[in-house]
Amino acid sequence: MEFRTRAIHVGNRRDAETGAVVRPIHLAATYVQPGAGDWGRFDYARSGNPTRKDLETTLASLDSGTDALAFSSGMAAIHCVTMLLSSGQSVLAGTDIYGGTYRLLHKIVDRAGIGVTLAPAHDLDALEAAITPQTRLLWIESPGNPLLSITDIAACAEIAHRHGLLLGVDATFATPVLTRPLELGADIVMHSATKYLGGHSDVLGGALVVADRALYDRLYFIQNATGAVMGPLESFLCSRGIKTLELRVREQSRSARQLAQFLLADDRVARVMYPGLPDHPGHEIAARQMDGGFGAMLSFEIAGDFAAAKKVVESTRLFQLAVSLGAVESLIEQPASMSHASYDPQDRRAHGVADGLIRLSVGLEAVEDLRADLLQAMDSAF
Repeated sequence: MEFRTRAIHVGNRRDAETGAVVRPIHLAATYVQPGAGDWGRFDYARSGNPTRKDLETTLASLDSGTDALAFSSGMAAIHCVTMLLSSGQSVLAGTDIYGGTYRLLHKIVDRAGIGVTLAPAHDLDALEAAITPQTRLLWIESPGNPLLSITDIAACAEIAHRHGLLLGVDATFATPVLTRPLELGADIVMHSATKYLGGHSDVLGGALVVADRALYDRLYFIQNATGAVMGPLESFLCSRGIKTLELRVREQSRSARQLAQFLLADDRVARVMYPGLPDHPGHEIAARQMDGGFGAMLSFEIAGDFAAAKKVVESTRLFQLAVSLGAVESLIEQPASMSHASYDPQDRRAHGVADGLIRLSVGLEAVEDLRADLLQAMDSAF
């Protein structure tokens, strides 16, 4: 079946008892067992839930995996992956990563004696040079957040596996509509389900998808032991959002490309970061590993300072000033003061998160209206 058909039907069987085309939400916290020590399919809600399992079945299908796990948040999902490591081992992550991931690695994971190194993932030579005998996990994002850098996932998989590492890919920006990292050799794909999967700014969640059953068992053990699972209502909302995922992502991507071209022509914009632009340094790789689109996220740096960028993001009317992304409404933010404020200031500047950087999450509004909104906001600041 094609992607959009699987998004609607896999994991969404009609209810056998009533014939309802939408399966009921199972809120039960515990389940009666056949006998003492004789376990049924579900026993306790932390360990498994029918509504959550339906979502996980859908996710595994869409990402070309065998198994998936749904978490209470994207950060809980990433944390679960880092708990595969032991004290004395280390994580190597890309430099163009979400601020929350940076914070997790540098202020939580390192407390357990796990080392953290950052290297530019799009520079394969620099990335491989940063691998040490202690490295066990390579963690990348493509496209990256917030600079929209593109990393060659297949090449990273080859490097990781040659050194005996696991490769984890945060594919939140791309979604399984555009990029399926497991097909390119990755071991783990992570999504912040809060974003495109849910798609309506009303659900908090995360997901891991894998193609190896033994790795799934290790991750499931950690999730069950620590308890950061997605609730049944959130699982239902996420499943509902996924049914329109491909339609939303492809339309939003078309609008984002038009806005990138519009911004590129404005003299007040110093640079535009969007992999769909031919002069983007990762354009050729993106065209190869992204399926028919370049995503709905873009960043641009204005020819102005921190205050000017702040004025722009505070002056839009349709683009709402908020962190998060991937929903039907368009959002705007200043990474230096918002999504990436947790960075050490020196690291932020070193990794290219400039004071004048602005990040857009392009929604489903008419692109003409979004263009006019950006124009009036720019006019207010210059």
